[in-house]
Amino acid sequence: MRRELTRRAICQGMAAFTLSPTLSGCAFTATRRGLSSADWRCYGGDPGCSRYSPLAQINRSNVKDLRPAWVHHTGDKRDRPQTTIECTPIVVDGVMYLTTALLKVRALDASDGRVLWTFDPFKGDEPKGIVGVNRGVVWWQSEREKRILFVAGSSLYSLDAETGGLASNFGERGVVNLRKGLDRDIGNLDYTVTSPGVIYQDLLILGSSMGEGPDPAAPGHVRAFNVRTGERAWIFHTIPGPGEFGHETWEGDSWKTVGGCNNWAGMSVDEKRGLVFVPLGSPTFDFYGGQRLGANLFGDSVVALNAETGERRWHFQTVHHDLWDYDLPCAPILLTVRHRGHNVDAVAQLTKTGMLFLFNRDTGESLYPIVERPVPASDVPGERTSPTQPFPLVPPPFAPQSLTEDDLTAISPHARGYVLQEFQKYGAGHVFKPPSKSTIIVVPGYHGGALWGGGSFNPESGMLFVNSNNIPRLLRLVDAAPSAGYPYETDGYRRFQDEQGYPAGKPPWSQLCALDVNAGRIVWQVPLGEYEELISRGIPKTGTESIGGSIATAGGLIFIGATRDEKFRAFDQKTGALLWETKLDSGAYATPATYEVGGRQFVVVAAGGGGKLRTRAGDGFVCFALA
Repeated sequence: MRRELTRRAICQGMAAFTLSPTLSGCAFTATRRGLSSADWRCYGGDPGCSRYSPLAQINRSNVKDLRPAWVHHTGDKRDRPQTTIECTPIVVDGVMYLTTALLKVRALDASDGRVLWTFDPFKGDEPKGIVGVNRGVVWWQSEREKRILFVAGSSLYSLDAETGGLASNFGERGVVNLRKGLDRDIGNLDYTVTSPGVIYQDLLILGSSMGEGPDPAAPGHVRAFNVRTGERAWIFHTIPGPGEFGHETWEGDSWKTVGGCNNWAGMSVDEKRGLVFVPLGSPTFDFYGGQRLGANLFGDSVVALNAETGERRWHFQTVHHDLWDYDLPCAPILLTVRHRGHNVDAVAQLTKTGMLFLFNRDTGESLYPIVERPVPASDVPGERTSPTQPFPLVPPPFAPQSLTEDDLTAISPHARGYVLQEFQKYGAGHVFKPPSKSTIIVVPGYHGGALWGGGSFNPESGMLFVNSNNIPRLLRLVDAAPSAGYPYETDGYRRFQDEQGYPAGKPPWSQLCALDVNAGRIVWQVPLGEYEELISRGIPKTGTESIGGSIATAGGLIFIGATRDEKFRAFDQKTGALLWETKLDSGAYATPATYEVGGRQFVVVAAGGGGKLRTRAGDGFVCFALA
């Protein structure tokens, strides 16, 4: 069998298709023109995940007057084990729908936060252990019905949007067991859904989350379900079997047992073209691929599927044979780019590596050159790395691609001396330096570059905004126990940091970035977040690790929480200047939303704390408006 698939198959794999008319339960199109601006009906603001609102009541001139309008406390946070809230609420016709710290669904009056109804999937029993996250719900409606769809654990629920009651004609009394219908028996393997699915006509299209190895993991096949009945409508095998496109990229019988290649970060829908764009994660095990030799399609690929049938139209693989946990972390943004004198409908995919890929939406062709550069080979027995990896030449990376001695921290002589001594044990880090049985530095890190918060895009200016991390990690493979069933595991998810716990690289450790997609350039980058104790020592703003994303508005603003300093901020889209900030009770590790009720614009964000940044847990949804 060939060691690698041909470049045609790895990179593009296009097929002819016809366009079909569509309907949707979400009101906004990717261009956001000519439609209601009052609601925030989708997780990403619109089906194309632009996270943009044409509302401009709150703008550069008056954002300083923003004040809390109301706060809703979910009442179910936990400190041990700690909970978080990563939910972006949706707002439809003056009603806000959200999920709580313990994954209840709640409907609120969006004007004042008054509770209208609550649905508890656990029926009053507090779930044991870590409950995970749910980033939001899905709205669907027909002439006669209005439903809210969401997942808790591995159960898909359909609720009456007006009452919160289960839709009895959906699945088994309103519930579908997602562990079934995967075309592989997953037994008791972990399987859940973190980001909301998307709606195309009467279909709910869903991804999944699962273990990342080295233990066995479920496959990440993408499925569509009939919104009315809960029946499976189609399945796309993200790990292709015999006779399916890409099967030859999995040597031997690895396709039968490998898991992952899953969509955990959300999707985007082009309703006019009848396409759903699916970003996929890495295959398991994250850091060793000797048991899955080959390019491993469709791992780390953007895949365009016929939304009605699940058939692949085109794809591009951003990482071949991933060994670094470089999952595609967020839904692609559907936008229009002015390219070579013409408007081109495009797909913008942000990555953990700090790269932005821009593709023609119809064909999958890159708008700018992508080169396959040689990368280092593995020294681990049984491993065979891809000889090259794809690098887009335009725009330039928005996060560092390497860590050398010159890139080490200098926040104090002691910090630099400590980090330098450690660095000399490991050697320089590179974005595609392969894992080894000796410790390596992973740059920009597992939470580096973009994360699930993704970006926001202003279609009027052609500016894309994204928060980016530079948090280097340390990785080492160690021999597994003889009875483990796999040869290697890691010695943990370790940060490369100084003795006080600050990242080992030079600040900024997190930035808010503005990219002009028409010109293919970075316009500005500013630190995002701060450590007060470092500011008091005279050290300029360093940024803090950020989890959660931004929204952009026609008022010229970017709203974002995400930082571990527990602040919520508004920035100027043109310059990156900080225009407003406020301290929250807990960190806002979620993406905000904005909407209008009764002629008043609101901005809401979940302040759930906890999570991967391990700050104090919270239970607030904080809603702001002009004083």
